[in-house]
Amino acid sequence: MKYKRFGEDIVARLEVGEEVIASLSDIAEREGVTFAEVSGIGAADEFDVSVYDVKAKVYFDNTFREPLEITSLSGTVTEMNGAPYVHIHAAACRRDGTAVGGHLKRAVISATCELVLHTVYGRVPRFYDERTGLNLMEL
Repeated sequence: MKYKRFGEDIVARLEVGEEVIASLSDIAEREGVTFAEVSGIGAADEFDVSVYDVKAKVYFDNTFREPLEITSLSGTVTEMNGAPYVHIHAAACRRDGTAVGGHLKRAVISATCELVLHTVYGRVPRFYDERTGLNLMEL
C-alpha cells in the first residue's frame, strides 16, 4: 500500500493481495484519522459482502471468488472503543456486467485499488444500538 496526504485528504493505492478494510484501518491508525469519508474503485478476486436484515438483526453473507471490477466503495471511518471503525459499502461487477454488493466485510485486491479519504476535523464515536442491532454514529 502506498498513500499520500494532501492537507485534509489522503489518497491511497492498494496493490495485489492487499485487503481493503485492513488497509483503511492501518491508514486511519497511522494518520490519526478520527472521522473521514471514503470513496474508491479497483479490482478484486476475493469479495465478501453482506446484507443486513433489521427485523432478524442478522447479516446475510455473500462470498465471491472470481474476477470483479469494484465500481464503487463508499463509506466512513469513525471510532469505536478508541479504535478506527471502517464502515464501507461496495458494489462490484462480474464479467457479464451484473453487479453484486452490500456491506463490505473483505476485499482482496487483484490488480489495484484507488482510495480517497476526505478527513473531517472532529471525532465521531459509535455505540451499539439495541433497537437496530447496529453500531451507530453518536452525534
